[in-house]
Amino acid sequence: MADKFDYFVVFAEMRTGSNFLETNINAFDGLTCHGEAFNANFIGYPNRSEILGVDLGQRTADPFSLIAAIKSDPDSLGGFRFFHDHDPRVLDTCLNDPRCAKIILTRNPLESYVSKKIAQATGQWKLTDVRRRRESKVAVDATEFRQHVERLQEFQVLLMRALQVSGQTAFYLAYEDLQDVNVMNGLAAYLGVEDRLEALDQSLKRQNPSPLSEKVSNFGSVTLAIAELDRFNLNRTPNFEPRRGAVVPSYTAASVAPLLYMPVRSGPEDEVLAWLAALDSASVEGLVGKFNQKTLKQWKRGNPGHRSFTVIRHPVARIHSAFCRRILDTGTGSYRAYRKTLSKVYKIPLPKDAPGPEYDPVAHRAAFVAFLGFVKANLAGQTSLRQDAHWASQSEAIRGFGDLALPDIIVREDEMQAYLPALAMQVGRMDAPDPVTASPETPVPLEAIYDGEIEDLVQDIYQRDYLTFGFGRWK
Repeated sequence: MADKFDYFVVFAEMRTGSNFLETNINAFDGLTCHGEAFNANFIGYPNRSEILGVDLGQRTADPFSLIAAIKSDPDSLGGFRFFHDHDPRVLDTCLNDPRCAKIILTRNPLESYVSKKIAQATGQWKLTDVRRRRESKVAVDATEFRQHVERLQEFQVLLMRALQVSGQTAFYLAYEDLQDVNVMNGLAAYLGVEDRLEALDQSLKRQNPSPLSEKVSNFGSVTLAIAELDRFNLNRTPNFEPRRGAVVPSYTAASVAPLLYMPVRSGPEDEVLAWLAALDSASVEGLVGKFNQKTLKQWKRGNPGHRSFTVIRHPVARIHSAFCRRILDTGTGSYRAYRKTLSKVYKIPLPKDAPGPEYDPVAHRAAFVAFLGFVKANLAGQTSLRQDAHWASQSEAIRGFGDLALPDIIVREDEMQAYLPALAMQVGRMDAPDPVTASPETPVPLEAIYDGEIEDLVQDIYQRDYLTFGFGRWK
């Protein structure tokens, strides 16, 4: 057994070749990779119930018990694959531990994006027999692809900085390296095991070996999707440029008026966008969006005297909106996989499907209160699920804007009718319409369940927002 490290972690993403890498790691005597050990929805593999005696419930309650089990395995140097959306509680522990070997696997983002789309379309995520290969052409969605690259950027920057400040290094692998037995043997040497492979395990087959032009139905428009990205850095490890703090692609400008909206998620976004569109007698689809840092700077230079703004919502109304739209609902924009884990692992009493006629305020309140308990733990880094922008604190969201530029004005939702028209007047628009007030969330409005207990629970979660923005009680 190796003595250079106590355990190892493979930092990768979906469709980067991590299954093939794991298969070949496990071909070495003295090495064992335990799959996606910290995937929020399962432990190791979808059909497994435990790893080294630690089951999903134990790992969810105490993720470090699984790390301890992997480290204490007397038969081999153990490790696991870790993706950006796996349990965040263990990430700092792994990164800060010099006895944890870091392996960083990357792939051309366009290739991994297309591979994932094909797997989703065909339902085939692994291939062991080429006779059973399923084929499908997919379309590249420019916005979705940019978001894909941004997620990779953020995670790679996080890994790089953690290694820099702690004085560590990692073993870097590109997707193409996985077919080189000499590189695999070099990885074994890095991990400190003496065994070497004569040949690679070929039980897993590459699923989509054809060129992108044969896999993408709108290949002619792919260049438009990547035109705003630095293509020369797409394969660079470990960092993709530019580094991003502010969520620039979410910004939206009026079609004519020099006004820029910087949204805080789960605020009155639909109502603000409708007001921006009405300001120029345009449609919401006609607003200017999908910015990156370059196009945003161009817009600002082309609109002298511009104003930027954001709108914040009372924390109780905001978290209730996030719960109704992202968790309770099962339609477009909802987090169905997240919802399933909240119900199965965190025991939040959610209806199996979208709420039906039998769903009443009593059931709604019970589910919402349980969700508030989860959010408190989630924002404290105590859960295995990601901290989502729709319920992250508004003060932190606005702090993120400051990486590029802070908004000129922060408007409270209940003051939109006064301040948004006044903001329009600053750019010469004296005829600005009044914003529309947001409708109560469905299927159960907040008024039907709100009480002092809910207010206290929300204040406990968002103390900083109450202090920073001067919020009082919701009612």
